[in-house]
Amino acid sequence: MASSLTTRRPGAAHAAPRVWGRGRAPLDRERRRLFWPFVLPALLTYGALFLAPIAYAAWTSLYKWDGMGDKQWRGLDNYRMLWDDPTFTTSVGNTLKILVVGGLTTFVLSFALTLVLREMKAKLFARSVLFFPCLVNALVFGAVAGFVFSPDGPVNVVLGWVGVDTPPKWLSTDNIFTLIIATTIWTATGYYTTILMAAVDQIPRYLYEAAELEGATPWQQLRLVTIPLAWDVITVCAVLWTVSSVKVFELILLFGGSTSGQPPTQTWTTAMYVYVSAFPTGSVPKLGLASAAALVSLLMVGLFTVVLRRLMRRDPIQY
Repeated sequence: MASSLTTRRPGAAHAAPRVWGRGRAPLDRERRRLFWPFVLPALLTYGALFLAPIAYAAWTSLYKWDGMGDKQWRGLDNYRMLWDDPTFTTSVGNTLKILVVGGLTTFVLSFALTLVLREMKAKLFARSVLFFPCLVNALVFGAVAGFVFSPDGPVNVVLGWVGVDTPPKWLSTDNIFTLIIATTIWTATGYYTTILMAAVDQIPRYLYEAAELEGATPWQQLRLVTIPLAWDVITVCAVLWTVSSVKVFELILLFGGSTSGQPPTQTWTTAMYVYVSAFPTGSVPKLGLASAAALVSLLMVGLFTVVLRRLMRRDPIQY
């Protein structure tokens, strides 16, 4: 049987009981009335800019189309071609390498820098210096890498001074993807360190003082104080990295591309595969195949994001 809490005003013993919650009913009705006027414009914008292109790409992925002539029905054949294409398999593997290896390295470095910067007097200046690579266009990194790691560049000259007669071929096909991952880590570390430091700045100082009185080392303070209290921000950073790692494109084009050809397939990611399929050099565009590859990338990043959110779900800590 349903029951409700009631209250009576003093001196009004015979007044009719008032059910708790009815006094807020007008406010609830007002919220319901204003819900769609406020939400509908955002939903329409989101649908027009995101959902509609995704739906059109899903429809295009079922056809063979060069973007100019008539579409030819293929059904799921484009997806079967991706499954059998070793280049696409390599692209997925490279994307996962950036996601996992690059992500773990980036966050380890970010946590280490956070541990150092928390006690640094000039931490605001150091944070600005670390964030600076995020402001530089990727074209600059490609030009600098071509100069620094060239056979006669500064890196090989310094190695020659220390006795290395045969330095590595930094820009060779076998080494270029490692260089791309290293550049991605370098440019992203400062970005995520800045976000983590903003979360650390909100943690009360007395919690660290209490940990120091208990004899906690800096590593224990990071593990027992900083990470648990900044966990929500860490989760957001992990999701941001997951999304951004699937979209790595310009560094591959700049490091491995040239005026006469495309980057070597050993360096491709899924984003690069979509680009080359849609805008090939000297061949017919394959927009159906490119749309299928783009949808596979979207499903992959969506799956990783959902799994990551579930694995990192924790109860909020109040302090």
